Amino acid sequence: MVAAPGENMRVNGDRLWDSLMDMAKIGPGIAGGNNRQTLTDADAEGRSLFKTWCDAAGMTMGVDRMGTMFATRPGTDPDALPVYVGSHLDTQPTGGKYDGVLGVLAALEVVRTMNDMGIKTKHPIVVTNWANEEGARFAPAMLASGVFAGVHDIDYAYSRKDPEGKTYGDELKRIGWLGEEEVGARKMHAYFEYHIEQGPILEAENKQIGVVTHCQGLWWLEFTLTGREAHTGSTPMNLRVNAGLAMSRIMEMVQGVAMGEQPGAVGGVGQVFFSPNSRNVLPGKVVFTVDIRTPDQAKLDRMRAKIEAEAARICEALGVGCSVEAVGHFDPVTFDPKLVDAVRNAADRLGYSHMNIISGAGHDACWAAKVAPSTMVMCPCVGGLSHNEAEEISKEWASAGADVLFHAVVETAEIVG
Repeated sequence: MVAAPGENMRVNGDRLWDSLMDMAKIGPGIAGGNNRQTLTDADAEGRSLFKTWCDAAGMTMGVDRMGTMFATRPGTDPDALPVYVGSHLDTQPTGGKYDGVLGVLAALEVVRTMNDMGIKTKHPIVVTNWANEEGARFAPAMLASGVFAGVHDIDYAYSRKDPEGKTYGDELKRIGWLGEEEVGARKMHAYFEYHIEQGPILEAENKQIGVVTHCQGLWWLEFTLTGREAHTGSTPMNLRVNAGLAMSRIMEMVQGVAMGEQPGAVGGVGQVFFSPNSRNVLPGKVVFTVDIRTPDQAKLDRMRAKIEAEAARICEALGVGCSVEAVGHFDPVTFDPKLVDAVRNAADRLGYSHMNIISGAGHDACWAAKVAPSTMVMCPCVGGLSHNEAEEISKEWASAGADVLFHAVVETAEIVG
């Protein structure tokens, strides 16, 4: 039987919080959050600070050809596969201080606490900062972990363009974080990821810890609607080919499809581009992305089929051209039962209230689960708010989840001595 850490072993919550606040100084937003989008100068600065902290903790840093950072604390057995722990440092354009960052810096805090306590483990521990998890600048989300898991090839990843036409490959070189490691060459004993919930359930249920059992499947469907630009004041209603009207009807339809699959399904539109986007010109082109999610594979397949078929019918009726491209996807994920139990048992051992939860958002753990046993830990966030500069958690919430992460990781990495 693998020894578990004693219940008195806890991370340094103050140090974790200070690290979060120091990282938040890099790429500040305009309303108290962060704008540290992937492969920007701010991202490069955040990476450098993280490396400095890892160096100080005695870890060695590796970087792969996607720009993902791997900081290793050696184990006592040179043949034992590492336990990986991490998340991401990149943010949304108007992101919070905790989404992703908490998972990376809590993983660092696990190692710092092990150093403080003189803990040795059989398996190495690798603190990981996955590149381009958000997908805000370069779609799709979870791009680097997707290449790692063999879901995308690296040429596809390098060719992804931001709204200004800059490519992922060129920007990775520009900021100086193009590594030499082959992506996906590393093998994992296990993977853990700690994250804020990004939803309201844990706070509403007054639970400190979310034991994540599954992750919802997702489709991002990018629609391009082609109408005819025309003057909004002088074009008769019956002579319009209005791409904007078609978009609005599709948005309403998506709402109906998601409501028709309740419970446990969501759908909506968060990004729209009108062209020419002028007050008195009907749009000749509208590009928008439909986001649908559910942990039920049959529902996910059914929702996509309904939305694409009905969108085509709507556009045909209005004379609007319609094309759709899937720009993001993963199937529902069931996390490793043994690792899920390790998280649940750690919460019990530490006396933290907890509940099983399904992740509503996608995470790098979804792709890691394709190549290794994986799971997640979650803490509450105020009002369930995330992808927003007003995103907030408490120091106590952050520390409790980090304590659970510490116990589950150290137990899985097998204490020596």
